[in-house]
Amino acid sequence: MQHLEREITEPVLLCDDKGLLNPEAIGFARYPLITSNLTKNFMRKKKWNYWCVYGEEIMFSATITHLDYAAVCFVYILNFETQRFFEKQITIPGGRKVKMSEDVLDSIKFVDDTMSVQMVHLQNETHLSVSIPDFDNEVLHADLHIFHPPEDETLNVVIPRNRNIFQFTAKHHTLPTNGFVKIGEQRFDFNADYSFSVLDFGRGIWPRHASWNWAMASQRIGGRRIGLNFGGQWTDGTGMTENAIFVDGQMTKVHEDVLFTYDDKFYMKPWKIRTKFTDDVNLTFTPFFERISKTDAKLVRSEVHQLVGYFNGYVRLQDNSILQIRQMLGCSEEHIAKW
Repeated sequence: MQHLEREITEPVLLCDDKGLLNPEAIGFARYPLITSNLTKNFMRKKKWNYWCVYGEEIMFSATITHLDYAAVCFVYILNFETQRFFEKQITIPGGRKVKMSEDVLDSIKFVDDTMSVQMVHLQNETHLSVSIPDFDNEVLHADLHIFHPPEDETLNVVIPRNRNIFQFTAKHHTLPTNGFVKIGEQRFDFNADYSFSVLDFGRGIWPRHASWNWAMASQRIGGRRIGLNFGGQWTDGTGMTENAIFVDGQMTKVHEDVLFTYDDKFYMKPWKIRTKFTDDVNLTFTPFFERISKTDAKLVRSEVHQLVGYFNGYVRLQDNSILQIRQMLGCSEEHIAKW
């Protein structure tokens, strides 16, 4: 059963002047046309800009998050061959100095004595710069130039739980990336032909308890830039999905829920990701690494199991053709939050 998802083609505000969801914003857009003018709802506003960069040797990620009562920034790196992994997280209570943007491609920064993360957007390019004096006892410096092809379509969708609880998410895939990440004396170079970034931009009013699944990948396969994006749990029953496939910047919107089937006692077992009623999405995800991130600060509890691995199977595109997916590097996760 497919949802009748409305396509938004003109700029629109996410909220009305009372801070409630603007009904005109419910739907999806192929470009970032939705302005996240969140107001009021103290303690319930959640905002984040998450970047994941797939290189040939490493996966690098930097995130700036604001939970209304604290700002949190975290950076992590995974070496595919050695499986060396390290993550550093900084929390600023109150988070007053961290200003989160209303528009997807605005610049934001997080600067602290122990970590500097800057996401500067200019002329179809995001300059992601990260400096950390002590990252696993070494100095980390990342300088990445992420290109946003102006003709590329992106996934921008508003998930309406109700007028008081809702989320705008933007998932921008297969963004060619140049630059480097340096840890101590080790330097990893990124080439835009083979290195791609994914942006997860979130702005919303969330309930106290929430859980969701997210699966994504952005790689070059057979000469084409392929992106996969699937979401579950949080979107179920809302009439909207975060499901889409990207081929060379053209988006196939999947108007159907997907089911994530996995063993929550042993996340490293293969996952199944399939559309609920049709065979439009039929993927198996086989992990080779598990990132576990737990926060327990009484007021805030969060547990993330993010798996890195390979997708195999197929997806159906909007022209009804089948796209075979073979050993496509990506991630799948379960996130449970009390915030």
